[in-house]
Amino acid sequence: MSDHGERIPSPSGRLRLTDLAAASGDLHDPAASASAAESEAPPSEAVPAPEPDPLPHGSEDDTVAAARWEFAALLGEFRRTAVLVPFDEQGSLWTADLNGVRWICAFSNEEALAAFARARGAAGREWAYRAVLGARLLDVMVPMLPGPGGVALDAGSEGGGMLFPPVRGVVPDAVTVDLEEAQ
Repeated sequence: MSDHGERIPSPSGRLRLTDLAAASGDLHDPAASASAAESEAPPSEAVPAPEPDPLPHGSEDDTVAAARWEFAALLGEFRRTAVLVPFDEQGSLWTADLNGVRWICAFSNEEALAAFARARGAAGREWAYRAVLGARLLDVMVPMLPGPGGVALDAGSEGGGMLFPPVRGVVPDAVTVDLEEAQ
């Protein structure tokens, strides 16, 4: 029997982030852990990544079209990439609530996770985490959250992070927030 996200994956790595800050080499490679994530059964309700439209030239909506194209490209890359997802003290995925939306915190590498830990003042504690494909987070884990949810990538990083909100085209339609009804 295959796992279609009925349970939260257990941690596959541990990291004392102060050790990472002092280390100069041999870091945990999320791509190496990705093989376990990639071998999991594909989600049953996968949301296909939207194909970015060709960038229009000369229209008055160039800025909006360029932003949509860039987001679609970033979303596609995120869906294909294994990211690090930390676990809280109870063994659940680390989430944060903001304005009624629960965000699963995910990180592109250990340095980004270390920046998050430093920002929280918790760099000295051991952080359990697991590499998970972005598509699995969006298609399987977000629908398991109570209420609207999305993924926050690299929160607390210097270069800023990226949000994948609960809207159509990002998460399954059954868990999207209808922006037109909210207005």
